[in-house]
Amino acid sequence: MNSEELSNVVVKGMEEKKAEDIVVMDLRNVKGSISDFFVICSGNSDTQIEAIAKSVEEEVEKNNERAWRKEGFTNREWILIDYVNVVAHIFRKDKRQYYGLEDLWGDAVITSVTENA
Repeated sequence: MNSEELSNVVVKGMEEKKAEDIVVMDLRNVKGSISDFFVICSGNSDTQIEAIAKSVEEEVEKNNERAWRKEGFTNREWILIDYVNVVAHIFRKDKRQYYGLEDLWGDAVITSVTENA
């Protein structure tokens, strides 16, 4: 599975648990980038943030991919799931604003994902 397909699977996992403000950042043409894609979303509570992260892991595992590294499951303010070429970031809303990844990687092409009604 290529990194673009994997980012779509991550989005699907986020959508399954009603993640908000999902964006996909294409970092492939950004000098010094550490990954091909960041997929970022927000959740409303610690419980929802953990549920979103678990849903992402389940969807990705269906495609025989495994996380290289995971962080943040203890405090559940910012969970990061690193698939090397795709990194999922699941934030509590206030933490997302504080860290401002979209601003830090301003040269990336950012696509907002919205649910089709």
